[in-house]
Amino acid sequence: MCTALALCASNTCLFGRNLDLDAGFGQQVVVTPRKFSFEFRGGLVNADHEALIGMATVINGYPLYAEATNESGLSAAGLNFPGNAVYHPRKEGATNVAPFEFIPYVLTQCQNLAQVRELLGSLSVLDEPFAPQVPNSPLHWLIADKSGALVVESMADGLHWFENPLQVLTNNPPFDFHLENVKLYLNVSPSWPGNSFAPDVDLAPVGVGFGGRGLPGDSSPASRFVKAAFERSATLALSDQVSVSQFFRILESVAMVKGDTLNQSGQPEFTVYSSCCDTSDGTYYYTTYGNHQITAVRLPEDLEVDSLFEFPLVEGEQFNFVN
Repeated sequence: MCTALALCASNTCLFGRNLDLDAGFGQQVVVTPRKFSFEFRGGLVNADHEALIGMATVINGYPLYAEATNESGLSAAGLNFPGNAVYHPRKEGATNVAPFEFIPYVLTQCQNLAQVRELLGSLSVLDEPFAPQVPNSPLHWLIADKSGALVVESMADGLHWFENPLQVLTNNPPFDFHLENVKLYLNVSPSWPGNSFAPDVDLAPVGVGFGGRGLPGDSSPASRFVKAAFERSATLALSDQVSVSQFFRILESVAMVKGDTLNQSGQPEFTVYSSCCDTSDGTYYYTTYGNHQITAVRLPEDLEVDSLFEFPLVEGEQFNFVN
């Protein structure tokens, strides 16, 4: 369970997500410098590329990114897609990329969405895990830059990719369902409501807070997609400026509270962390479930090296006492 979005305006372009699970997974902020050698399962070796910053688990010196942004401002995030994600045997004549390396492959080969579209034409997602004890996660991906966003889904009948004008992604069902489902909420508005029920009767709202009336409030993927898309649109309609604080407010509106949603194992799903990358300068911001204070990680000055930079998360609530 996850929610990802891109939010771009005249002053900056932001990309991030909520990652919702029933436990952490050893995640930390990881910067992959320009000379780190990626040896992709399809045979390509790339040791001269743009640096990446994002959230990852590092296993045997390799960054398994949940989401990341490169120096050109191109970003990608993988979101849970069980029951629909299907990976394929190695295909002759195709670019075979394993799901765990999809994000670094795209972000080290491309600088913008135009290049991503060209790349996807020959790409096949390879059914090959990182290691026997590290199986593949069933994923689909949101990829975005300042020009827009794409959704990529590897399914039984092959690779699908979609233009995503709403620039939001959650989980199942497939993306084309979400585009249809959001049409059920065309009446939702942030505006003060007028009386269209009985115009000849003197009726007025009983209080404030009627903007967004009719939005779903549960944590299902379809509901989170609608809510996040509405909040994103309302933010952009309010101003041509966006901020990191506003981005986190949108993520908070679809965050999962520990205890209100149990998974099939009976464990509570919750928002393990929320992230926001300012893609203009690569600054990565995050909060965790137990720490609401926003922590920022900047790209190191020397990126012409070959060793990962790892930044353990700041955990535990950070209180500022005023006497």
